[in-house]
Amino acid sequence: MASSPAAADRVSLTLYGRQHCHLCHEMIAALEKLQARLPFRFDIVDIDGDEALRSRYNELVPVLVGEGEEICRYHLDQAALARFLEKT
Repeated sequence: MASSPAAADRVSLTLYGRQHCHLCHEMIAALEKLQARLPFRFDIVDIDGDEALRSRYNELVPVLVGEGEEICRYHLDQAALARFLEKT
C-alpha cells in the first residue's frame, strides 16, 4: 500500500496489478510522484491472489479504479485522474 502523510483526508484509489508487471511498476511510480500535489492515496491489489480479479483484469493490468469507476489502464492517464479527483 502506498500513501501520503494526510492519507485520511484524501480520495482512496485502487490499483489492480500483478507483481511481475513492468507497466504496473511504472504506474505505481507515476502515482507516487503525483501524490505530493494531488489529493489521493492508493492501495495495490495483486490480482493473482484472487481468481475473480484475475479473470476480470488479467490482460488489462494495471487498472486504476476509484469508487468503482475505472480511471485508466495500462498507463497512467493524468488528465483522467485529475477529472476523477475534481468530481470527488
